[in-house]
Order: sequence, then structure tokens, then C-alpha cells
Amino acid sequence: MKKYLSYILLLLLAYLLYANEESKYVVAGIGIFVIGMHFMEDGFKLFSGGLLEKVIAKSTNTIPKSITLGVIATATLQSSSLIAIIVISFLSAKIISLAGALGVVFGSAVGTTTTTWIVSTLGMKIDIAALALPMIIFGVIFRFYKQKNIQGIGNIFLGIGFFFLGIGYMKDGFEDLKQGIDLAQFAVDGYKGIIIYAFVGMIVTVIIQSSAATLALTITALSTGQLIYLDALAIAVGANIGTATTAAIGAMVSNANSKRMALGLFIFKGIVGFITLVLLYFIMDIVDYIANTLDISPDNWGMKLAIFHTFFNLVGLIIFSFFIPRLVLFLKKQFVAEVGDYIQKPKYLDMEVVAVPFVALKATRKETIHLYDNASEVLSHAIMLHRHRYLGKTDISSVVKESTDIIELNIDDFYQTRIKSLYSDIIYYSTYFINNLENEKKDYLYDLRTACRDIADAVKNTKELQQNISKYLSSDNDYIKDEYNYLREALAKTINTINEIKNSKDELDVLSKSELLKDYLKSLDVISTGRIDVLIREKRIDKKMATTLLNDSSHAYIIINKLINVAKVLWIEDLTIKQLGENYEAGKNS
Repeated sequence: MKKYLSYILLLLLAYLLYANEESKYVVAGIGIFVIGMHFMEDGFKLFSGGLLEKVIAKSTNTIPKSITLGVIATATLQSSSLIAIIVISFLSAKIISLAGALGVVFGSAVGTTTTTWIVSTLGMKIDIAALALPMIIFGVIFRFYKQKNIQGIGNIFLGIGFFFLGIGYMKDGFEDLKQGIDLAQFAVDGYKGIIIYAFVGMIVTVIIQSSAATLALTITALSTGQLIYLDALAIAVGANIGTATTAAIGAMVSNANSKRMALGLFIFKGIVGFITLVLLYFIMDIVDYIANTLDISPDNWGMKLAIFHTFFNLVGLIIFSFFIPRLVLFLKKQFVAEVGDYIQKPKYLDMEVVAVPFVALKATRKETIHLYDNASEVLSHAIMLHRHRYLGKTDISSVVKESTDIIELNIDDFYQTRIKSLYSDIIYYSTYFINNLENEKKDYLYDLRTACRDIADAVKNTKELQQNISKYLSSDNDYIKDEYNYLREALAKTINTINEIKNSKDELDVLSKSELLKDYLKSLDVISTGRIDVLIREKRIDKKMATTLLNDSSHAYIIINKLINVAKVLWIEDLTIKQLGENYEAGKNS
């Protein structure tokens, strides 16, 4: 739909530029304004360094705090789309709740009204284009610096410069246009005209992807007499609805959480917009009263539009905030998270999020944990165990001895469709933002990639081990059966201990459990412990069993070592603990 609207817009622009030469300044102004908004957004992405994301993560535990954050953040950054991208990514990663996410985006509706105030005050009263040039000059200079933070500041300066320059072009363009064309003559009386102009505001916003640009265009047209006051108000309401329409279109091919938030935003802005249009004449009287109280001139239409834009968004936000819990329940019923084949599909990798490197890094970590969870499942099945039977248990040895049923599992198929595919998705995804990370965070991304490789290697090493466990669990030789049960127990204890580390917040507890992992590694060395010599010398097992056991002990050793390395990256922060597993690599190299 958006694609066809864009084509229609291009044709209309071509005709407009051909039919009226003065219109080129208005069109150029819109383009420059939109470019400015994009530069500002990109600048804040580079400059924030994860600060904004951390604030969002910690300030959304209650609805009032979420709403306040949405208002302040959007008013500061002048980009509701940037806020929406961050919120969607945090929602997908389950860092914030759906209620918290809705609170932020609802609050951003009020925060974005600051653009209207800037345009209606500064843009109409002073030569704003003159302020643009210094901003653009310094913006270009800062762009040449190597530091990403300074580049971010440069983008912000360029954004503000183009923002001002676009307003100046639109203002001059409408002044020239006024001499040849009077757009006010096309106005339609009554609610028919209100609906038409509201629809125009919505369509323009969907096409140019910026309600701020639509409102800037409206204010400049209003100040030059190209629009009447009533029609400008209708366009403002339509632009508000248009931002939600854009989000809804973008979420059609996204995950369940993105669809929930997009629909919630559309419901909020749609209902608020509908009520505002129905009560438009009544709200106009309220705006006139507020303007008179603030000593604003009756013919200062730009300022009155700014008051109107803020008023209906603020009132709508206050009323809607009480219904967010009920809205959350409704949205969760409309879009149910996919189950079944979820394992083979990424759960947290959202391509819209790569524009915010800090958030994308968090999503990558979440997906790596998802990959580990899949691997721990297949590892458990490979040793003929179900995770729910031994996770959290103190007597894992008994669980292992009691679990003698053979679990049919095609390791190759599982690896190709669920491990390798997800591993590939993580590597592919990370290439899009790795160069925009700070060195420390870039190093951690490399660690995550290594962890993914270790997870994949651990699964590949289970193939031969699985076959022999299946074979010897039904053997008449109790000695070889006990040895393979010992391997199963060591692997199960490793997965269980890592799960405890994952859920623990006590550093001393993590340290003690990490020492257990080291012990599991030592116990699997059948050569150094001398167990294999006793078994062979006393003829408890034959030569074939002995060599098979040696190989499988090595496989189990490698698997546990790989899992320890993964745990170090994902959950163990203490540097002394991070040395776990390195002894094996050092010993192997020596």
C-alpha cells in the first residue's frame, strides 16, 4: 500500500512542479526537513552510547514512569521513531513489559508535540534559515572526526541545521505560492471538510514518514494564509493517526510483540483522533480560552495549533493511561506468540533494531542464550535424559541410573535445522552493527560469536557419544554400563550447574558452582585417574570397549569444556572465574 502511495506522490509532485514553479521551494523544504529529522535520529543513535537504552530498561516498571519517560525522551531526542525502535527491541528481548512499552510510546505522542512549538514560535518569528548555516558547517566538521560520539554530535548539528533550513524554505515557498494559488479556496465547509483534511494529514504522514514534517508544512501554510485554521487542526489530527498507521504497516511482517505494540498505538491514536474530530468545535473553544489566558494573539494561528496539538494528545494520554492493563490483555489475545517451530527461528533478532547497536548487542546475547537452550535440550536427549527430570535435583546420579529408556534423536538433522541455522542467523545479524560498536562492546560481540561456535561444536561432538550410550545402556556388562552412566551424570551435572549459575545473583555461589564445573572436567580424564587401566587389567571390559570409552570420554570432556566457555561469556562476570576451561586448552596445546 505504502509503495503505491509513494508512486502517486511522485506523480503529483511532478505535476505540481511542472504546473507551478513557485511550489519547488515548498517541496524542497519538505525534503530538507525530513533529511534533518533523519540526521538527528542517526546522531542520537551514535551519541547515546547505550545511555538511553539503559534508562528505558530501568524506568518502565510502572505505567506512570513509562509515560513520563516517553514524554521526556521524545521531547529531548525529537524522534518518536527512534524511541519506538528501542522499545520494540527491548520488548522483543523481554527486558520490558508490554504495558511498559505502551506507556513509553503513548507518552511519546505528547513528547513529539515539542516540534510543533518550535516551528510555531521560532520558525515563524525569526529568520530561522540564517541559524541553519552555522549548524550545518559545524555538523560537517564534526563528521570528519574518528570518534563516534563526536560524529554523533555532528549528525545532530546537521539535523538541526537541515531542520531549520527546511522550515525556512517552506515558509518562503508558501509566501511565493500565495501570489499565484489560494489553497483556502478549496476548503469544504462543515464536517465533510474536516474529514477530508484529516485524511490528507494521515496520507501525507504515511508517505513522508514524519508527522513533524507534516505539521511543519501545515503551520507554514497556515501562517501564510494558504490554509484556514479549522482545516489545519484537522490535518494535525490526521497526522497523529498517520504515525500509528506507519507503525502498523511496518509491524505486519514482524513478531507478535511488535504487532501488539503497533496495534495498541493505532487503537490509542485512532480513538483519540476520532473523539477529537467529533468534538473539534468544542476543543477549539477550549484552545481559544487557553490562548487568551496565555495572552496569545487571536490571529496567532501557529501558536493556537501548537496548543491544540498538545491539548488533545495530553488529554487522550491521561484518559487512556487508566486502560493500559485492559488493553494489554486484549492485545495478547489478538496476537499469540508462535510455538512449535520456534526453536529453529530467531526469537530476538529484529532487523529494525540494528540501527541501535547497544540494543542489537543485547538482542544478540538473548539469541545466544536461546541457542544454548536448544543445545542443552539436544545434549540431554543425546545422553538419554529429559531436562525436566534432573534440572534442580540434588541426586542426579539416581535420576541417571533410573533413566534407561532410549530417546530416538537424529543429531545431524537437529544440528542442521535448529543449531546451525540459528548460529548462522546470529552471525549474519551481528555483521550489520558490529562496526558501530565501541571497542569494549565489539570485543564482547566477538565473545558471543565464539560462544555460538562452542555451542555448535558441543552438539557435533555428541553424535558418536549418543550412539555408544544407546548401545551400552542395554549391555550385559555392568562395568561398561556404569562408566557410560558416569559420563551421562557428568554431562547432566554440568548442564544443571550452568543452569544454577544462570539463575544465581550471588557471586560467591557462582564461584563455588564454577569450581564444581572444573571438578567435572577433571573426573572425565579416565587416563589420569587410572580407571581405564584397572578395567583393562582386571578384564572387566574388552579392548574394543576400552578404546570406545577413551574416545567418548574425550568427547564428553570437550563438550563440558565448551559449555564452560559458553557459561563464562553469558553468565560469569568475575575475572578469576573466567579462567575456567582455559586449563584444558592450555594442556591440549602443550
